[in-house]
Amino acid sequence: METGTSVSNNSGSSRNESYEAIKNGSWFNQFRNGCNPWMARYVYGLIFLIANLLAWAARDYGRRALKEVTKFKNCKGGENCLGTEGVLRVSLGCFLFYFVMFLSTLGASKTHSSRDKWHSGWWSAKLIMWPALTIIPFLLPSTIIQLYGEIAHFGAGVFLLIQLISVISFITWLNEWYQSQKDAERCHVYVMLVATTSYTVCIVGVILMYIWYAPDSTCLLNIFFITWTLFLIQLMTSIALHPKVNAGYLTPALMGLYVVFICWCAIRSEPVGESCNRKAAASNRTDWLTIIVNSLNLLTLPFFCFTQKPYADYRNNIVQSFVVALLAMVIATFSTGIDSQCFQSKKDANSQGEEEGEEQEDDVPYGYGFFHFVFATGAMYFAMLLIGWNTHHPMKKWTIDVGWTSTWVRIVNEWLAVCVYSNLDVGGSNRTEEQKTKDKWDMREREILGETTKTLWDRTKPTNSPTTRMKGKHGLISWGW
Repeated sequence: METGTSVSNNSGSSRNESYEAIKNGSWFNQFRNGCNPWMARYVYGLIFLIANLLAWAARDYGRRALKEVTKFKNCKGGENCLGTEGVLRVSLGCFLFYFVMFLSTLGASKTHSSRDKWHSGWWSAKLIMWPALTIIPFLLPSTIIQLYGEIAHFGAGVFLLIQLISVISFITWLNEWYQSQKDAERCHVYVMLVATTSYTVCIVGVILMYIWYAPDSTCLLNIFFITWTLFLIQLMTSIALHPKVNAGYLTPALMGLYVVFICWCAIRSEPVGESCNRKAAASNRTDWLTIIVNSLNLLTLPFFCFTQKPYADYRNNIVQSFVVALLAMVIATFSTGIDSQCFQSKKDANSQGEEEGEEQEDDVPYGYGFFHFVFATGAMYFAMLLIGWNTHHPMKKWTIDVGWTSTWVRIVNEWLAVCVYSNLDVGGSNRTEEQKTKDKWDMREREILGETTKTLWDRTKPTNSPTTRMKGKHGLISWGW
């Protein structure tokens, strides 16, 4: 019996050691060592990318093929309806795949369990299940697809909320990491430098938005968006610097960058041709990631100058922007999916760590259920981006997230970001005060316990008093009190 137990313990420890080696190894090593959760997440990300490409192809190039499908005969919106329904059907298939994975891996907590093996392996079965679930939506009537399109609005909103909490958690973690460093004074200099740079970029961004998107006083909506963003930055800074919160300069500065970027994306999502959106009209804007693409292209500017080639061809710029947008969407979904700890409070994490101790070596590296849930809502999100959050809105080729609905979705997302950040800031300050009070009482208890122990030790330690003597032949000692 003992031999069997020792063998099982040795096999379990060897499996843990092999998993630890794979975890700490290189990206190539994770793929080379067969089925493991670190390799699996990249495969799921690749599947998600392929689904994005299929949805884009169905929208821009699949209309002729979709006309021949019997289920599309009732599509009353012409070619635009065909493209929109094609996106929604691909999105529904992707959603079903990840939702099934979510239900089947929910609650997985230990490696080498059945749910862990299902998440990290069984790829032959999944290669059958994924195409089957992708084909099934193309056999459904249009009414069901339109209903899914309405539900996808809610699912995409859930995805944005999860992504928002993940970003805020990262900013808060970064600020706490700087504050926890031993050399706090040296880190304080870096914090002030990063915060000052962030505030400077925020001000420059606001000024540029006024110049480009509010050229005259008739652009009241854009002026409201930009001015309100400036007010929100001031509000977050005031809350963070309040004596009861005392969150410092770093978190509101980084959140300021985030809300300015969201506001910029929202205004650039306005339809091309608006009189107040001259910047978009001049470039015939394709998507908000043109800014990132142009900044990356600056790195290759000397090469184009020396080879005497044109810097930016219009069509190439559209294609580059669209490709970067799709990749950014997949990367954002992937990074949010593996960040399941952003929904776990510090108190729960600490108590869990104290209770489990060394058994945490068997814990899964990330929440499998949460990972697949994020990808399921991400499937709804990419559908909304490709159709402009409107099932009746026509979308041009190589465009993404364009239209007034997209603009208002991003504006509401910006306001929600400020509300969530402020709530977490105030809630964090309350928890900090409670923790300080608890630490104060714990310190007082340790002081009392130390004084009591010292008193008892002083009374019980041996002394050289005359009352200390040897007694009897058995060597019994009588101590003086």
